[in-house]
Amino acid sequence: MRKLGRLLTAMVTPFNAEGKVEYEQAKNLARALLDSGSDGLVISGTTGESPTLSSEEKLRLFAEVKSAIANRGTIVAGTGSYGTRESQQLTREAERIGVDACLLVVPYYNRPTQQGLLEHFKAIAESTALPCILYNVPSRTVTNLASDTVVKLSEIDNIVGIKEASGNLAQITAIIESAGDDFLVYSGNDGDTLPILSLGGYGAVGVASHLVGKQIKQMMQAFLRGEVGEAAAIHRHLLPLVNALFIIPNPMPVKYALNHLGFPVGKPRLPLTEPDEKSAEIIQVTLKNYKIDLPIPPRVTEEA
Repeated sequence: MRKLGRLLTAMVTPFNAEGKVEYEQAKNLARALLDSGSDGLVISGTTGESPTLSSEEKLRLFAEVKSAIANRGTIVAGTGSYGTRESQQLTREAERIGVDACLLVVPYYNRPTQQGLLEHFKAIAESTALPCILYNVPSRTVTNLASDTVVKLSEIDNIVGIKEASGNLAQITAIIESAGDDFLVYSGNDGDTLPILSLGGYGAVGVASHLVGKQIKQMMQAFLRGEVGEAAAIHRHLLPLVNALFIIPNPMPVKYALNHLGFPVGKPRLPLTEPDEKSAEIIQVTLKNYKIDLPIPPRVTEEA
């Protein structure tokens, strides 16, 4: 299996003024993220507004981004949804495109049991040769993927890791303790990255890495070298930015931040909207305190 990388950015999906996917800008953003610290990209995850993307849009995004980055970084395709058959079909089609792995979210809305989750993920994994990363985010799905279920799923050869966004460090500790050493536990909350690394976690699937990827990578590398004090200092420095990027639900703040900084990605699709005035002001003020790692293209003046 190709190494997926420790720092993956859950990439936003750029839209134009009419709300259509801007594939060229998605390719530009993918290259810029790899230039600024990311090892790979999660395409069509929560941050990419996957619930509002059609299957056709998702598949074209996978293909377009793959064409743009070649082998510079990995592509993890968000192919999971609330239905098993739909998830299997999209995963197989993503595999044909040539993505490196798939991200499988806990089914939302229909609230399966732990046995249902076990059978759901097992069925998807058996339908593909791709490495599969589970995605536990109970704040959005309602259902929590229990540690015991994760450990059972980790025994399936091509279920290779989990993006853990529960915020439950006791649960995450149990997964790291009981799953195999080669099972990759990624932090799914930016503020949890250093704590999860300290428990033995592998890496992060980040949102703030759109803006400060090199600094997050520096924090991770410092910790892995045993320079805990340096890692902790970077973590503390970045935390106010992380908090601002989640002042209202993701990805509304990060899309606003990118647009404000001069990297156009368009408005979110309804039912998501741009931040309210107070939230936008907090984001703007916070951004002034940070060096931005993402290469921002020169602004084009509208004056003729």
